[in-house]
Amino acid sequence: MYACRKDEIKPEEAKITFAIPSNFPAPAYNFEDNQLTNAGFALGKKLFYDARLSADKSVSCGSCHQQFAAFANLDHKVSHGVNNCQGKRNAPPLFNLAWQKAFFWDGGVKNIETSPLNAITDACEMGTDIEAIIAFLKSTAPYPDLFKQAFGSTDINSQRILKSITQFTAVLVSGNSKYDRVMRKESGATFTSDELAGYNLFKEKCSSCHTEPFFTDFSYRSNGLDLVSADEGRSHITGVNADFGTFRVPTLRNIEYTGPYMHDGRFYSLDEVLEHYNSGVKASANLDSKLKNGIPLNASEKEQIKAFLKTLTDNEFIKNTLYNES
Repeated sequence: MYACRKDEIKPEEAKITFAIPSNFPAPAYNFEDNQLTNAGFALGKKLFYDARLSADKSVSCGSCHQQFAAFANLDHKVSHGVNNCQGKRNAPPLFNLAWQKAFFWDGGVKNIETSPLNAITDACEMGTDIEAIIAFLKSTAPYPDLFKQAFGSTDINSQRILKSITQFTAVLVSGNSKYDRVMRKESGATFTSDELAGYNLFKEKCSSCHTEPFFTDFSYRSNGLDLVSADEGRSHITGVNADFGTFRVPTLRNIEYTGPYMHDGRFYSLDEVLEHYNSGVKASANLDSKLKNGIPLNASEKEQIKAFLKTLTDNEFIKNTLYNES
C-alpha cells in the first residue's frame, strides 16, 4: 500500500495505477495527456486536502468531499464554504469520474480537469481564484519541490495544478461492492433472497434511469420534487425551458453513505427517498415521463430494494488509506 506523510512523496513506493473493473466499460478520460505518476497523484491529493487554498483558509475540496461518505458531504444538505456560506446544492460524491463526460448537478462543466475551478471561484465554496492559489503555492514550502517531483520543474501554473488534482480524483474508482463481485461471478459472492428480490425490483422499476454498472445514465431529469423548482437546474446552463428543474441522475453506488439525498439534500434517509417515488412525485411541468404515475412500492418491496441498494456499498473504496488525508 502506498502511503506518504503530508509533505513527503515517495515515488519509489508501489506504483499508483488507474484500475478499470472488469465489469466497467472503457472510461472517457484515460490520462493520455496527463501521465499518472506517484508524485503527481500525491501532489494532487495534498492540494485536494489543503484548506489554505481557500479565501479564508478554512475550506478544502476534502471539506465537502469526505472519504468516509464516499467523498460526499455527510449530513450536510448543501455544501458549506468560506465564511460559513451555505451553497444551494448538495455536494455529490466523487468516484468513477473518469467515466463522466459532464460534471455537477447541471452538467455545467465538460472536462474533469477544469471542474475544480468551479469550487475554487464560487463565492460560497472556496471564494478565491487560480492566480491567488498560484501565488500561494509558489511561496509556500514544500510545494515548489512537489511540483518539481511531479512535473520536472518548480514552475507552478494553472494547468499543472488542475492536472495533478485530476491525477488524484480520476483514480477514485469504486467498483468492488458486493454487487460487483456477484456480477463478476467471484467465488462465494451471492445475493441473499432479499437482495436478489430487490435487484429484480430495481431492474423493473428503477434501472431505466439508474443504469448499470454506474447506476446512472448521466441524463438530466425532473423527478417531481416540487411543482415549481426553486432551483432552475440544467436550464441555467442550456437556456432551454424544457431543462428547467432538471438535474443529473445521481449514481446510487455507495448510497448507504452519501446522504442526504437529492440536489438540495432534502431527504435524510432512503426510506424518505423511496416514499417520495411511491407517493410524493409532483406533476411539475418538466416531470420525467417515466414518473407520471410515480413508482408504487409496498412496504416489503421497499425493504427489498433497500437491501439491494446496500450491496452497492464499496467498503474497500471508502476505507482505502491511499485516499486518506495523510
